[in-house]
Amino acid sequence: NFDSFNPWTRKGVAAFPFGDTESILTGTADDPYGVYCYLCTTLEYPESKDWVIFNLRDDVVFSDGTPVDAEDAEFTFDYFMDQGLPEFVARVSSYVTDVEVLDTYRIKYTFSPDAPRRDVVSFAGGLPILSEDQITANDKRLDEPTLEPFMGTGPYVIDSFDPGRQIIYGRNPNWWAADHPFNVGRFNFDTIRIEYFSDSTAALEAFKAGEFLFKNENSSKDWATAYDFPKLNDGTIIKEEVPDGSIGSAQAWVFNLRREAWQDPDVREAARLMFNFEWSNQTLFYDLYERVNSFWENSDLEATGTPSEGELAILEPLVADGLLPEAILTDEVAMSPESGPQNFDRKNLRRASRLLEGAGWEIGDDGKRRKDGQVLTLDILSFSPTFDRIINPFVENLNRVGIDAKLDRVDIAQYQERRRNGDWDLVNHTFSMTFEPGDSLKQWYASITAEDSSRNLMYLKDPAVDRLIDTVVEARTLEDLTTATHALDRVLRSYGFWVPQWFKDVHTVAYYDVYRHPDPLPPYSLGDTDLWWWDAGAAERLKAQGAF
Repeated sequence: NFDSFNPWTRKGVAAFPFGDTESILTGTADDPYGVYCYLCTTLEYPESKDWVIFNLRDDVVFSDGTPVDAEDAEFTFDYFMDQGLPEFVARVSSYVTDVEVLDTYRIKYTFSPDAPRRDVVSFAGGLPILSEDQITANDKRLDEPTLEPFMGTGPYVIDSFDPGRQIIYGRNPNWWAADHPFNVGRFNFDTIRIEYFSDSTAALEAFKAGEFLFKNENSSKDWATAYDFPKLNDGTIIKEEVPDGSIGSAQAWVFNLRREAWQDPDVREAARLMFNFEWSNQTLFYDLYERVNSFWENSDLEATGTPSEGELAILEPLVADGLLPEAILTDEVAMSPESGPQNFDRKNLRRASRLLEGAGWEIGDDGKRRKDGQVLTLDILSFSPTFDRIINPFVENLNRVGIDAKLDRVDIAQYQERRRNGDWDLVNHTFSMTFEPGDSLKQWYASITAEDSSRNLMYLKDPAVDRLIDTVVEARTLEDLTTATHALDRVLRSYGFWVPQWFKDVHTVAYYDVYRHPDPLPPYSLGDTDLWWWDAGAAERLKAQGAF
């Protein structure tokens, strides 16, 4: 479902983000660290990185053909600072003290003396540029949902849409960057149609019928059991697993730390023990997934074993200041709980029971745990029927240990509202980390964002984490950055504010045999709407056969 084309507000349900806006600097799908001039020809900055000047290209135009200049860049910055999400405004304010238009195509960003210098240039160059004329003429609000898209400079524009059901993007024939060296061999489709479905079964049936031709399959059950039909067997449809070298999405349920019961790590651990990943993976996921353990899963930023000497140098002062327990210096890094092959693991039940009793939650004659007369309840907020088969066994185990748990499934609009307002005990979250973590970590884990962040959903406030984030941000070399991230990952995992779920290191895609892609694809992107292309001859043959 979607009811808005504004991805920069929490209101409404934003459509699938398609990248129709561009920024001054850009990266590539085979280099997680480098950034390059894109909307600029050159950039200037002193060794101190106290400021940066971008010399913008004079041939960049918005999708309506109007030119992009430094005034648009300055306006966009001010627009986001005036109407943007509070967490974003707070972050930008800590980085940028002034934005100045020097001439039509020159813009200067001055940085705060306290801003970490490692990523200030890429930060400023990574901000989008929107059209001042469009926004002012239509009095568009950044903090409100809208079905009138913001005008950008990207390769595609919206041709038509049916709210909540379909979006059709058309390639802009006058796109300024069609011949840019960065874009040779990219953005090959004249039209891209995105279909929305109410459930995965309906989507798969529509795909089999040829109503759409490419499916990025996210249901392990369907991937393992439903792809056995004539079009697949005769080669009309190709089923492919494409390697994914990006950091594994740390998908998890997170606890609402504003609720008193979940502020106790022993109570959280007791609940965590009741999710049986091993049984779920074998029974529900057909052994297609790996367990999430780290916030930087599938990368060398993941903490392992006991702390290294470099980590100890970071962690010991925090222990000395009473912010971390001494055990963090010697213990193995926290791993997700393991369970046996049966959903109900008696060993974990006994351990969870001891933890709850030690925390004062006594079992009653009705099988429910109480403390000071209050029942220990746990509501898992969800909107997807697909997740019912995963959550219900978890709920069953929670109830067996005496936690009065239930699945609270609501429609997507209620889900978004309640998720934003903290009206839940456990909710699904995805921690999308990067290979070069920086100041954006504050939006995920810092105390300053705990009360108003779309990313720090668990309301985490911890001075040790705040200091570790600063250490990561201030790292100047890749070695120092890796060590600092290991320390942060280790501490975050030790708090157990999440119930880690699963990830896979491949893209599972199915598509009609009309698409082609480079082999190999870059390690950090599937590139389906970017690097793939349409084989017209193959398409004509399949059409003649009535495949779609």
